[in-house]
This record gives sequence, C-alpha cells and structure tokens, in this order.
Amino acid sequence: MRVLLIEDDVTISRLLKEGLEDESYAVDVAHDGNEGYRTAVADEYDVIILDIMLPGMNGYEVCRALRNDGNKTPILMLTARDAERDIVEGLDTGADDYLAKPFSFDVLLARIRALLRRPNEKLE
Repeated sequence: MRVLLIEDDVTISRLLKEGLEDESYAVDVAHDGNEGYRTAVADEYDVIILDIMLPGMNGYEVCRALRNDGNKTPILMLTARDAERDIVEGLDTGADDYLAKPFSFDVLLARIRALLRRPNEKLE
C-alpha cells in the first residue's frame, strides 16, 4: 500500500515514515503543499496523510485542489489544529478523516486501515 505523507515538520515526517514502513507501507514524503499537490497528481496513492499548516499551499488548499481535480484518494488530515471549526473545514474541503496532534500511532494505523477498507473509485 502506498502512502503520500505531506508534512513540513522534518522530525514528525521522519518518524511517521519509519513507523509506516515498519508496518509494510511504502511512503513518499513531501514537505510543502505545492510539492505535495504535484506528487499526489503525478502518481497513484492508496491514502494521503495531510498536514494543514504547510508552506506554499496549505492543507485545506491541497485537499480542495485534489478534490476539484477529481482525485478520489482517501485523505486523512493529521494536524495540530484541533478546534471544531478546523475539523469542520478539513472535512468540508474533502478530507475523509481528521486526527489532531498529539495522536496515538496505533489510532493512526487503525484510521488508515479503515480508510483502505472503504470502496474507492479510481480515476482511469
């Protein structure tokens, strides 16, 4: 299973990448919104993990742009922004799930598995 992690914090992205790879996920990392968007449209992923506070395009903008392009890849927003309005905005821009930092890695894995169980319409 291929995961695209869009996270600007180098330490968090390294730890997440290592943890996910230990669980047999193939992980690509982008450190800003523009790079993340370009990577997401250039290749096919099973799930995208997306921070909100990113340089360039923020996570809301990345999510909205991907959905406007017809990209159906499940998106899990993983962010320090935990206010109700942030969660609502994330889900309303097209995210399939939302998890606030700090988080349990086991909960993150369970949410990824849940997203992967959902039927997904792949673009031809």
